[in-house]
Amino acid sequence: MAEVLLRLAILHKIGSGSAHEWSHTKVADVSVREVEIFLDAVVAMADPVKTHFLWRPQLRDPGDEMVLETAVNGRADALGTFNVRDFGTVPARFGIEVMMPREAIGRMRR
Repeated sequence: MAEVLLRLAILHKIGSGSAHEWSHTKVADVSVREVEIFLDAVVAMADPVKTHFLWRPQLRDPGDEMVLETAVNGRADALGTFNVRDFGTVPARFGIEVMMPREAIGRMRR
């Protein structure tokens, strides 16, 4: 069974109403309200993860470190990201497979 993991700090940020600042809504042709509904659904089904261990620095992009930490601390088997290249082979050291979101969603549907 697939689980969605969210770092507790991200849950706070999602709940802060920052969706109004997102320029992605225009590109994706969705409204801010649609983004809020989607995020509410993701949060409702996600398992919160406390960061017990900090593994930094491991990746070449410091902005990706919290994603890896969440996956490691949440004992994830896989990590879905559009940024596969920047994760390199590091997640494999922790037994985590990195894949594109399309592949991750496809596996969740099985």
